[in-house]
Amino acid sequence: MRVLVAEDDPGLRSVLERGLREKGYVVDAVVDGSEALSYLRSYEYEVAVLDWRMPGATGIDVIRAMRARGDRTPVLMLTARDATEDRVEGLNQGADDYLVKPFTFAELVARISALQRRPALALDPVLTCGDLVFDPATRVVTLHDEPLTLTAIETGLIELLLRRSPAVVSRRTIAVQVWDDEANAVGSNTIDVHMGRLRSKLAAATARIETVRGTGYRMVAQ
Repeated sequence: MRVLVAEDDPGLRSVLERGLREKGYVVDAVVDGSEALSYLRSYEYEVAVLDWRMPGATGIDVIRAMRARGDRTPVLMLTARDATEDRVEGLNQGADDYLVKPFTFAELVARISALQRRPALALDPVLTCGDLVFDPATRVVTLHDEPLTLTAIETGLIELLLRRSPAVVSRRTIAVQVWDDEANAVGSNTIDVHMGRLRSKLAAATARIETVRGTGYRMVAQ
């Protein structure tokens, strides 16, 4: 799933980008708030990770602009400001969570996972369809209680289809949420090839991936 990281410190930005990619996320990493706003207008994100103090538009400026135009993307604010009044200000301006530097990467990933689950609090955070199960916390997919060996792309496809099931997910949305370069995925048979391989791995499942001709794909239980 796609995550936005806005951090002006090049070292920290590189660590976050590389680490999140290794966890299976598609990551857009930008250096300031103005660039973050541009990306937020162009893409749909599961979570935005924003540094408080950035050149140009600050993290707070970005949140204000997002909320003013109705963008409810969950926001995790990163900051060295740990006073209670600072945390209150960030949360009151529309941040969903707050992480004080320095922090561990494991905690950041846990908070991102929690924010992904937040819009569906009434639902089980573990995603299921038939006998197929995906745990967002561990990013492990199991079938008949046995873990499946999947690539990062295949895991991303299953997560997206399960989160939207039984709705149809368009090819454009699949490309944006699962591939770093969505243009290559949309303009070729890349998506179809990966879906074909994934179907083979799910041959024994009661969940199946349906092709909706001219639109995209959906995950349904047989």
